[in-house]
Amino acid sequence: MKCPFCENSETKVIDSRPTEEGHAIRRRRECESCKKRFTTYEKVEEIPLVVIKKDGSREVFDRNKVLNGIIKACEKRPVDLEAIEGIVIDIERGLNNMMEKEIKTTVIGEVIMDHLINLDEVAYVRFASVYRDFKDVNTFIAEIEKLMEKSKHLHG
Repeated sequence: MKCPFCENSETKVIDSRPTEEGHAIRRRRECESCKKRFTTYEKVEEIPLVVIKKDGSREVFDRNKVLNGIIKACEKRPVDLEAIEGIVIDIERGLNNMMEKEIKTTVIGEVIMDHLINLDEVAYVRFASVYRDFKDVNTFIAEIEKLMEKSKHLHG
């Protein structure tokens, strides 16, 4: 680390401690040459996740869009906000763990549906109907039949 006063590259760390938020480490350093002290902050570099939309356009991932979509699907259902927030955290963590810089909305939608099917089947069908853009009642019925088949295998 270069000294901001004399630009000497030989400095030593005198003190290290986490910041109040815990997202960075504050370090007090002393220049070996001029003996002046200065503070540096070290934090994890976060690479923003870019979403590739159906039309090919790109935008930065917005967790609030995921949260609002799930809240809408769970409207008037016995699902508490804490469970929804937990799912959003899991989804965001899972997407970041994929180690991809860009991810298609179709992948995000499938991940959301994988979580919703275990949370609330009605919320799952609601989300799927919008996400998969059901064109008619037959498509809707086919999705419910798949859900019932899956439920039958899981519960007996």
